[in-house]
Amino acid sequence: MSEASGSDPPKTADTAAGVRVGVLSFHNSKETKAILNAVRALGHEPVWLREENVRSWIEDESLRFDPDVEVVANRLLTTKAVQPLDDLGVATSYAASRPVLNPPDVVVRAIHKYGAAATLTAAGIPVPEAYLALSHRTINEGNRLAGERAVHKSAIGTNGDRMAVVGADDAVSPYIARRRAFLQEFIDTGTERPFDVRAYVVGGRVVAAMKRYAPSDEWRTNVAVGGEVEDFTADLPEEAARLSREAADALDLDYAGVDLLCRDGAWYVLEVNVTAGFKGLFEATGISPAPHIAALAIDRGGGRVDPDRVAELAETLDDSVPECKPPTDPEPERSTTIGYTERVTVSAGQQAVDVIAKSDTGAQRTSIDFDVAAEIGAGPIIDTVYVKSGSRTGRQKRPVVEIDVKIGNRWQTVTASIEDRNHMTYPVLLGRDLLDGYRVDITKREREE
Repeated sequence: MSEASGSDPPKTADTAAGVRVGVLSFHNSKETKAILNAVRALGHEPVWLREENVRSWIEDESLRFDPDVEVVANRLLTTKAVQPLDDLGVATSYAASRPVLNPPDVVVRAIHKYGAAATLTAAGIPVPEAYLALSHRTINEGNRLAGERAVHKSAIGTNGDRMAVVGADDAVSPYIARRRAFLQEFIDTGTERPFDVRAYVVGGRVVAAMKRYAPSDEWRTNVAVGGEVEDFTADLPEEAARLSREAADALDLDYAGVDLLCRDGAWYVLEVNVTAGFKGLFEATGISPAPHIAALAIDRGGGRVDPDRVAELAETLDDSVPECKPPTDPEPERSTTIGYTERVTVSAGQQAVDVIAKSDTGAQRTSIDFDVAAEIGAGPIIDTVYVKSGSRTGRQKRPVVEIDVKIGNRWQTVTASIEDRNHMTYPVLLGRDLLDGYRVDITKREREE
């Protein structure tokens, strides 16, 4: 590694040169793009920290990064990541020597909804009553909530996914989609059309707020399920604004979407969302949180911004692809040829093994033998699929895992099905999910050594 690629922890930024603001995000969300564009518009340098470009190393007792930045805004979508702790480990590396907005230890505490509610309760912030138990027996007996209805919800999740209203005596599971679940008091707002309030807090200040109304055939208000939005920024009661600020502060969040409900004049904090979206909020209020987040990051990095310019930029949501987006790993050229059988390397993190694989353009998905999957430590199972096998009658149900496959000099990640291929010649079958972009030469065969 060259000295130019990394550096010791940065000193106070030269405001004339601008602050290098890294946005740590492995996805292509509107929010990430908007923050990066806002950094640029405020006269500073945005750096998109992605899997394609991030490197770090420890050398001569110094921690170094490439690309190097002076401050990081954490926008990792941990609730949707396959390996969230691995992703947060990257943020932890930056936090060891750089200021990080929404640092990883804070995110871990905030994304677990019951754990966050416990923290808010300890801080004296009103939340709906809730009940957590970890087994099928204990969640269905004892100190269940007293109300006639409750919300059965995942402890970690977004967009109201798989939440359900249950009765007081309904049997429920301690899991939803293999994640722990809990019961939360169903708060009836007493209005003809159910609604809640989303207040977006940045740097201890509410920058915008909206009402979210449930669709006519729904009780959930999430925009993702069709909820309608309405500006509530100017009308947000001071009590609700205060609770929003205090909730973000109690969880040590630099920015967050705080969801609130009001019953009989009393406000409750329903949830605090670490990576709340901007689209619905901007649609309702005409205010984008992105420039406010960018300004906070620049300030933490030792730079300066013009508050009037921040307010001006907040009137638009520029989610165009920023110039700083790093190039993705190169796709194979159409002229690249792969044999009918090919020596490949497969890995799932624990070990990498070389095998002879068969190319099959008629198969949609790559598949791997049980023994090879066990050898490389493939897992966890992320799904199951039904596959029509050419060697057996009917459709077979198979588990699906994520693996890495190296063809030539190029690694690709795919979700492969696991099957017993002991009765077949080749332990790995390459499907169209890997072969797209290659030309298969059926006369080219890899010889066993």
